[in-house]
Amino acid sequence: MKQAALTATVTIETELQKQIEDIIDTIQCPKNFECYTSGFTKLCRARDIGLESFVACLGRDPLACKFSIRFGELFFCQCALRVCISKKLRK
Repeated sequence: MKQAALTATVTIETELQKQIEDIIDTIQCPKNFECYTSGFTKLCRARDIGLESFVACLGRDPLACKFSIRFGELFFCQCALRVCISKKLRK
């Protein structure tokens, strides 16, 4: 039973790694993917609010980020990698 759980975990991690690598191949990051290369320790502040392609941007200066979009008084992050990290890793 433990082996099956371990295999499932490794498969999920492998699938997530592939998804992250695919995202990295498709976007240009002005921060050189620091969120990924730091092992997900250096992340801009964001919160998953249930939207499929966006997370709420909680950064200090969202206008300085090329991935931030404003909607009224709120800012949303549309960086596919940050969205994936928030939704899949809950960070």
